[in-house]
Amino acid sequence: MSFLIGIDVGTSATKTVLFNEDGTVVAEKAYEYPMYTPQNGWAEQDPGDWKNASLETVAAVVKAGIDSGKVKDASEIKGIGISGQMHGLVMLDENGDVIRNSIIWCDQRTGAEVEEMLRIMPREKWIEITANPPLTGWTAAKILWVRNNEKENYAKCRHILLPKDYIRYILTGEFATEVSDASGMQLMDVKNRCWSDEVLDKLGIDKSLLGRMYESSEVTGTLLPEIAGQLGLTTDTVVVGGAGDNAAAAVGTGVVREGTAFTTIGTSGVVFAHTDKPAIDPQGRVHTCCCAVPGAWHIMGVTQAAGFSLKWFRDNFCQSYIEEAKEKGVDPYDLINADIETVPVGSDRLIYMPYLNGERTPHLDDKARGVFFGLSGIHTRKHLLRAVMEGVSYSLCDCNDILTAMGISVKEMMACGGGGKSRIWRQMLSDLYNCKVATIAQEQGPALGVAILAGVGSGVYESVEKACDKLITKAKETDPVKENAEKYAKYHSLYKKLYKDLKEDYKELSTL
Repeated sequence: MSFLIGIDVGTSATKTVLFNEDGTVVAEKAYEYPMYTPQNGWAEQDPGDWKNASLETVAAVVKAGIDSGKVKDASEIKGIGISGQMHGLVMLDENGDVIRNSIIWCDQRTGAEVEEMLRIMPREKWIEITANPPLTGWTAAKILWVRNNEKENYAKCRHILLPKDYIRYILTGEFATEVSDASGMQLMDVKNRCWSDEVLDKLGIDKSLLGRMYESSEVTGTLLPEIAGQLGLTTDTVVVGGAGDNAAAAVGTGVVREGTAFTTIGTSGVVFAHTDKPAIDPQGRVHTCCCAVPGAWHIMGVTQAAGFSLKWFRDNFCQSYIEEAKEKGVDPYDLINADIETVPVGSDRLIYMPYLNGERTPHLDDKARGVFFGLSGIHTRKHLLRAVMEGVSYSLCDCNDILTAMGISVKEMMACGGGGKSRIWRQMLSDLYNCKVATIAQEQGPALGVAILAGVGSGVYESVEKACDKLITKAKETDPVKENAEKYAKYHSLYKKLYKDLKEDYKELSTL
């Protein structure tokens, strides 16, 4: 029996899972760490925390596998795949030491640098080459910010890596990345799956700072002897390219062929569709990136405050749910879902706009803010809760509508993330998408996805697609309800009109 390890370097924690070749979890371990906000709108993490978390969790799952007798010998653990939060900037000096904390994906300090990028090259050209317009959260703008504001740090920089690729360096000593994560740096020719010499030249960034690029399932190196000894593994254990978190989640949910897609409702929300051709939205409303399947791409729309909207409302206005849940020994969301089910579709003419943190798809508007529209004396807390879930669903439907307009035909949508566990939320999505929404039995998402990639790279599986066919099984399916779909279509139409009506008001609000 062969075994594989998936490491998922997240924002709140690193989770590492040891799987056998049948996809069964043998052991798993998580390690939490902080995020730092030196100023309003800034977000940083210490790469040393990711290093400690990765080494500790890998060592723990290896030990657990061997101690349990399921893994007879470390040589049976064939490969490691790494997933991670995208867009983060890790800068190393000539000795391979970290120069400063990583500026991570949700950092918004780079507005001036985005304007600088648009002066250097028109928006349309950025979309043509990198498949996306300049964005504050993406890596290129962060590199420019350091160069503009921390000249000494930039002068010391010899290597630029993404978060998961820093862990690769720790494990193997290799400076490398892979196509899915690199697509989110805004330095890549996404159609041709390589660094863009034109972009690097325009920005004045030395190509030698960037790692060698691989496909996600390619072997990028093997474990350094001292690392192998520390982890209880052998130097024959390969480390493959891995993938950015959403591309890894796609593999982990079996979204690896044309016509397949998933919706994830975590802190943010994502609608992600696989495509065999590099389709690009000329308006830049959705992101096109290389996916973890060699020679294929994905298109992704993002709702900034998806699960965060519900958590925000729960934490601030639902203390009684939390207290009752403690008494009954259940999850507060179980009680919330039970109450929401008593409220009709449309929440009795109440609409929520989930723009707590601005919005990405389809508006790319950092000034947008949340709204409850239609409040009246008949509305109770459970109406507002349902409206929140419906508002997030309208936003995710916005994403899906753009994919449809781009010719991406999705016959079935997979649902994952915390929100995907809610039967009611899945029904809302099915009604709005007007297609079947399904969950899978396997819940490890990105960690399973990169373990599958490691299995392909180490020869355990023939291909990503065939591995997914073998390992991933459906759990639950939800079909659209015709009557609900017709009602939601009317509410969604009004929801979209509300943003247009309020767009200029959001700008005015930001100046008060």
